[in-house]
Amino acid sequence: MAKIVLGVWTTHGPQLNTTPEQWMLRLPADRRRRHAYKGKTYSFDELVELRRGEGLAEQITLEARTAKHAANQAAIDQLARVWASVRPDCCVIFGNDQRELVLASMQPCFTVYHGDTFWNGPLSEQRLAGLAPGIRESEWANRPEQRVDYPGMPELARRLISTGLDSGWDFAASDCWPELAPEHHHDGTPHSFAFLVRRVMRDHVVPTLPIITNTFFPPNQPRPWRCFELGKLVHRVVNEWDNDLRVAIFGSGGMTHFVINEEFDRHLITAIEKRDEVFMRSVDPSYMVDGTSELFNWISAAGCLFQTTDLAGGLIDYVPCYRSEAGTGTAQGFITWTKTAQSSFVSISS
Repeated sequence: MAKIVLGVWTTHGPQLNTTPEQWMLRLPADRRRRHAYKGKTYSFDELVELRRGEGLAEQITLEARTAKHAANQAAIDQLARVWASVRPDCCVIFGNDQRELVLASMQPCFTVYHGDTFWNGPLSEQRLAGLAPGIRESEWANRPEQRVDYPGMPELARRLISTGLDSGWDFAASDCWPELAPEHHHDGTPHSFAFLVRRVMRDHVVPTLPIITNTFFPPNQPRPWRCFELGKLVHRVVNEWDNDLRVAIFGSGGMTHFVINEEFDRHLITAIEKRDEVFMRSVDPSYMVDGTSELFNWISAAGCLFQTTDLAGGLIDYVPCYRSEAGTGTAQGFITWTKTAQSSFVSISS
């Protein structure tokens, strides 16, 4: 029977793949937009005033950003070492899409990819030129230099779709990455999956089942309890799969951004460490807005991994990467569970 041997929760955003100086390229966009924070929305200036007593100016100096950048890279290296040590045969990735493949014209809540292969490759100059500052500079981490076809997991995917149909789930199904118009900003694999392929697997890619959740875009974002139930369904399907394979589970995304909320992040990390199903199922949906919504993928992974009782581990690091006194930026988090707990508690900067 198939067996889950590794669990990983990790962030995947541009700040992990850009220099401390390049982090500030996102600041003009931060200033222009309104931001979700603790269930409400604020302008940039309102957030500066609201968070004035938190000492954020000290967290955005070049020296502070450089230290946090180093902590991020050390944590990613640790993820890669754990991956190489465990050597799973295949993996399931709970990820999301940011209009990379899934367009507003047809936007499923959950999509199961059942193709034989999926592909990635370099962006054309036209697409690259259209990316926002701070995003463009990060693309090196999400893309191989030449087009590559990666192995999918069509058998497991079809089992998930079929078992889901018998259990009240009506998944969207896809067997190929769409070929989008040349003026579209993306081509290939969404970054929530590509980051893992490139920076954790280091391009040594095992057969992969991508599950795409619409975390970002109203009106059909899922509820936390539903994401947890998705994870439980994946656990059931893997455990019932009559195939002698060792499986890894990834929750890709988060943590809080585009405004950092350390209190919420730490509550979520503690809930993972304590296998707190009640917390995971009852997260306030009003907090799961913007990039923070990617934590739905963490909740799905938790729903799967909480049922896998012979895995242990914990936090590698939690690194809140601020870029303004408004608290904008991305909080980075890295957790692994293995059978030997070899990767736990090597915290660098938390």
